[in-house]
Amino acid sequence: MIGWGGIARLCLANAAIGGLAALPVNLFNRLMTVELALPALLPGLLVALHYGVQLTRPVWGHRSDTRGGRTPFVLGGVAVVGLGVILAAWGISVAETSGASALIIWIAAYVFIGLGIGAAGTSFLALLATAAPDARKGAAATFAWLMLIAGAIAASVGAGIALEPYSTARLLTVIPCVVAVALILTAIAVWGIERRCGPAPAPEETALGPALRATWADPAAKAFTGFVFLSILAFYLSELVLEPFAGHVHGLTPDASTKLSGGKDGAALLGMIGAGLLSTLGLGSLRAWAVTGCIISAAGLVALGAGAPLVPATVTLGLGNGLFVVGAIGSMMRLAAAKEGATGTRMGVFGAAQAIAAGLAGLIATGILDIARLTMPDSAAYATVFAIEAALFLWAALVALRLLDPHKTPATTPAPMIQPGE
Repeated sequence: MIGWGGIARLCLANAAIGGLAALPVNLFNRLMTVELALPALLPGLLVALHYGVQLTRPVWGHRSDTRGGRTPFVLGGVAVVGLGVILAAWGISVAETSGASALIIWIAAYVFIGLGIGAAGTSFLALLATAAPDARKGAAATFAWLMLIAGAIAASVGAGIALEPYSTARLLTVIPCVVAVALILTAIAVWGIERRCGPAPAPEETALGPALRATWADPAAKAFTGFVFLSILAFYLSELVLEPFAGHVHGLTPDASTKLSGGKDGAALLGMIGAGLLSTLGLGSLRAWAVTGCIISAAGLVALGAGAPLVPATVTLGLGNGLFVVGAIGSMMRLAAAKEGATGTRMGVFGAAQAIAAGLAGLIATGILDIARLTMPDSAAYATVFAIEAALFLWAALVALRLLDPHKTPATTPAPMIQPGE
């Protein structure tokens, strides 16, 4: 186990992961659709590709279990993400002369990005789950998420400033520098952490297939995988519709809708910080924060759909999201660490469910919205999407009430009536 200083240093790795992962979603998305004038669907499909590749998370988690160390997978994963990011930037320069060649480069780049995030992210969470004491898992989850967001902001803003005035030549200089900073931060983060935690317990199953079957045979792990899928689907369902909703229904300009999203993220940060601090003081269980976060998020969505004032409803949604993150991620680390020798495998299974849900959420939300707008006014169409998301959050709250019982150990918690993908 490590103290607060060790937890803070280890979470620098998550900042590095978040910083590199933000570039394909933000910067490269913008360059492809604006500077290169390509269809917006192209970066959307590429991002979906990197989520799909993250289905390999159980593989990386199990390998980190069987190899007796997670540090190489964190470092190696960040290096692979960095390679993918550099390739993606190179593809943007190639696209100015050959779109077909650029597409081939981008496909390879986003595969590398997905593989690297899967390896580094899964191994980082598994290492944090085993290194943080049980009483600090909620606060550790909060700090890990905060560092992920901080890394994304730092990389996006820093790269944006360094790219002024923009040129592809400058892009090919700035991006490798960002990757180098991420690698240095990761090396600092993981240096000596595993030695302080002692040797990792040997896994009962050394082959991937039996290890996955053993995880799936555990009712608590199986049920929690379903909870992860359901709750993350609800969490991401409004990501691609909130800003269009602000424009179509409330008439906000692009800069105003961007500020609205920033307000939502700021409220989420406050929720995470508050829940993390209170958890550290022994006030509120992980289950309480997960359930409360789901309910408050649902209330914010209902308010948005009902035509309530936009800013208070959006802040309510963000606050609920922040509380939910602490309870859900903290519970994920607790359950993953409950089975010695299988922490990485379990974290990989949970991470794969999370990747599937995040990848599907945008497609489901935008598909429902497009269909609904064909037959009803914009306000009613958006309200339909928000109502579905609110119902999913309330369903997740009911599942969390049964699944995350603080008076039972993870190994004995009964499975609720939900299967992954339902």
